[in-house]
Amino acid sequence: MEIVAAVFIDDIELRDAPGPSTRIDLKGIQFSAAAPHEVPLVWAPHLVVLVRCAPDDTGTGALEVVYFRGEEQVARNVQPLAVEPGKFSYRLVRGEIDFDDYGTVEAHCRIDQGHTVVVPYTLLPPVADDKTDQAATAPSGNSPIPAQD
Repeated sequence: MEIVAAVFIDDIELRDAPGPSTRIDLKGIQFSAAAPHEVPLVWAPHLVVLVRCAPDDTGTGALEVVYFRGEEQVARNVQPLAVEPGKFSYRLVRGEIDFDDYGTVEAHCRIDQGHTVVVPYTLLPPVADDKTDQAATAPSGNSPIPAQD
């Protein structure tokens, strides 16, 4: 088995497609977020790990996700993984991470002792007010559109 991708998300939905086939809709892919209040706090972003199992693989293993802040391990999640040979699957990982300061942690994802995929996540200071929030979430190169009466 191998990891195809890993990203932090807000939500995930599965839907059928012709074939039969399955579609995975990922919503709110993110690599950072504003804290809901000042630190210290515990933050638990949702990580989705997409996995592929080769047709000649056994289909079993262990998914390990270790969160690091620099060289320091701050959280760890290990879960069994069973994927039908020749198929794809996903796993959700919710690591509860203590933040005493704003900054970046990295999720190191691997199956058994295989290749490691590293995904960064940055906790930002809280947003001061609604206007700042709108400016921070405006698409790149665009400014927020003022409300019209």
